[in-house]
Amino acid sequence: MTFLRRGATAAALVWLATATGCVTTTVQEIRQATTGIKSNESVVVLGRHNNSADESEDDFINCVSSNLSGGSNKVGVISESAFVDAMFPWFEPRTAPLNTSDLPEIVNQPILADKLDSIGVRYVIWIEGNTHRTAQGGALTCSVSVAGAGCFGFLTWENDSSYEASIWDIKHGNAVGKVSSDANGTSYMPAVVVPIPFIARVQTGACNSMASQLKTFITKES
Repeated sequence: MTFLRRGATAAALVWLATATGCVTTTVQEIRQATTGIKSNESVVVLGRHNNSADESEDDFINCVSSNLSGGSNKVGVISESAFVDAMFPWFEPRTAPLNTSDLPEIVNQPILADKLDSIGVRYVIWIEGNTHRTAQGGALTCSVSVAGAGCFGFLTWENDSSYEASIWDIKHGNAVGKVSSDANGTSYMPAVVVPIPFIARVQTGACNSMASQLKTFITKES
């Protein structure tokens, strides 16, 4: 009987350790022109990098790129690093565009358009946004004594992810639309001797929603 209790306790701890907080996601799109992509064409996902709190996280850019290149309706993707190397020096940190409005002037340059065509890029996807903490509360106290160590209390915090992707068609030299993804969620960590976090995977939720919508947006010829 003691063995069963210990087994049940261990199972409960494993479940608690892998549980996650609740995440709510919203995705929207604005279409400005028709789209479609051939098997020999690819996309590149770029983030805003300006060494400030407003820049998009590398993890999010990599997540969207990875999701676009896998699963159903996958599309060819050139990594951001490979693209920056191939397009040197236009997309280096010191010369890269800071806003969506700066893209037309860059991608419509004839010499740059030729380079983009030579490496097979059909769409440039420019992402702006980030994930940040919006609220937190509670308290957690940990102590060590001759009787042992332990933590007691309850912490909670809320994160919000807000991203917008602008899609630029290199072949036709125009913007074809935007896809936005917003996610918010509450994480919490109760502690009775051992702290057990319930993490809301907010950024992952925003990434998955955006990548799924981008796939549909790009591959759908309408």
